[in-house]
Amino acid sequence: MFYRLLKYVILGPLLRLMFRPRIEGLEHIPDSGAAIVAGNHLSFSDHFLMPAIIKRRITFLAKAEYFTGPGIKGRLTAAFFRSAGQIPVDRSGKEAGQAAIREGLGVLRRGELLGIYPEGTRSHDGRLYKGKVGVAAMALKAQVPVVPCAMIGTFEAQPPGQKIPNMRRVTIRFGAPLEFSRYAGMDDEKAILRAATDEIMYAILELSGQEYVDKYAALVKAEAEEATKRRFPRMPLS
Repeated sequence: MFYRLLKYVILGPLLRLMFRPRIEGLEHIPDSGAAIVAGNHLSFSDHFLMPAIIKRRITFLAKAEYFTGPGIKGRLTAAFFRSAGQIPVDRSGKEAGQAAIREGLGVLRRGELLGIYPEGTRSHDGRLYKGKVGVAAMALKAQVPVVPCAMIGTFEAQPPGQKIPNMRRVTIRFGAPLEFSRYAGMDDEKAILRAATDEIMYAILELSGQEYVDKYAALVKAEAEEATKRRFPRMPLS
């Protein structure tokens, strides 16, 4: 009930007012049955914009930090994300990827829509980064189609670190579903998972028109932060 209240009464109308989203290709979202919607990730607002315009309920895998904040604020944030259809996933440690896949497969086995950002994190500079193979693993294991999605303009509407979004029109563009039945039974082969993931990322790239970087976003972020530390070392306190 709270999900519907957020979508149709509280958050949905507010997002439509702020961003006036131009929606293209919505007919590519299946009316029923399990499917993955795989998109680029440019802004915190992406978590709510896509669910607001899709008719069906969609569940996203979200980082566990959104659900573990301290105090009343942390509990309210966790309750909000759960009500908005988000599932917490721990992204640390060796088992993190497998845990995300297990959670995602649970959603797909119920015949629902699963939303995922293959880059694994928000883009810090507006470019599209190399996708992680979890999206392909879930598509092949569950034998479901993948609908590519491009968020356009959300980076400018709410850049990293900005809490209050700018009022700016954005575009949400969906592409034709990708199916990988030709890879049936090969969901444990690394080369196959990489090929399927790259196909998904290329479809997102065609929709978004972003510059593509053949590196993982988290690695590039870490390299940029390390370079900043070397340029501006922290002075010891006297």
